[in-house]
Amino acid sequence: MGYVLSIRKFKFNSFFTMVVFIPMIFNGGMISSYVINTQFLHLKNTMWSLILPLCVSSFHVIICKTFFKLNIPESIVESAQIDGASHFTIFARIAFPLSKPIVATIALFLSFAYWNDWFQSSLYITDTKLFSIQSLLDHIQRNMEMMAKNPSLGVTLQQYMNNMPKEGARMAMAIIIIIPIACTYPFFQRYFISGLTVGAVKG
Repeated sequence: MGYVLSIRKFKFNSFFTMVVFIPMIFNGGMISSYVINTQFLHLKNTMWSLILPLCVSSFHVIICKTFFKLNIPESIVESAQIDGASHFTIFARIAFPLSKPIVATIALFLSFAYWNDWFQSSLYITDTKLFSIQSLLDHIQRNMEMMAKNPSLGVTLQQYMNNMPKEGARMAMAIIIIIPIACTYPFFQRYFISGLTVGAVKG
């Protein structure tokens, strides 16, 4: 979609740009999103409720549009069109191979978004088997705080403190959570480095 919006000669460029841009400033809010995802799309208590709401972002589309407009020279596109290439061919054989840096950037943004997200699980998931790891940790933390603040539940504060994980166990849990997202940096780094030179018109 970012590539299509980067084409100046596209007939509905201005219209679809506004369709993408307006939700960045004004959105329907949490209630409308919840109604659409649960009542119309029936995503409640499914894995899709954790995937689809974060899948497409207007911000990412605008970033892709800007990248293609600045890094894919019109001279290359015009040369391909003179040779009889369609827009699908130009995108598949020219634009997309040169877009590894922006693909890596969007992938990194989405990796952070999905890994750190706990809100979608809290909103759409009631089945504990489908909780994301961040949502599960949030539930554990809330349950421990509730037990600590309500001794009348049958657990005294002293018993609670004795059963709390030691600092070493807590740090081990933190490391296990950090490792997967930390491993994404070396994987995407080479694409950022290569992005410094791709897309330029060679003389």
